[in-house]
Amino acid sequence: MRNIEILVDDEPDPALVEERGELLGLYEGTPLTERGLDEPYLPDRITIFRKPIERMTASPKAQAGIIRDTVIHEIAHHFGISDERLDQLGLGDAD
Repeated sequence: MRNIEILVDDEPDPALVEERGELLGLYEGTPLTERGLDEPYLPDRITIFRKPIERMTASPKAQAGIIRDTVIHEIAHHFGISDERLDQLGLGDAD
């Protein structure tokens, strides 16, 4: 992976939550499967939202597992893998 930022923020934008429901992470960018060869791109961004994860569990071990699953889920979007395919693979509940 190149040209990608991974950030941690407290909460997602309320408009995003209203549109998509509770979010643990968010991929923003152009998936590799949709890019041209010569097009310049800004860095893609994966944001992990801390407080929704903390609301799910107080256990640091469980939080680490949720974070791992969420990062994998968002990286999959970077590679052009859809939510439908992630569901088929058993990785669809991380958003």
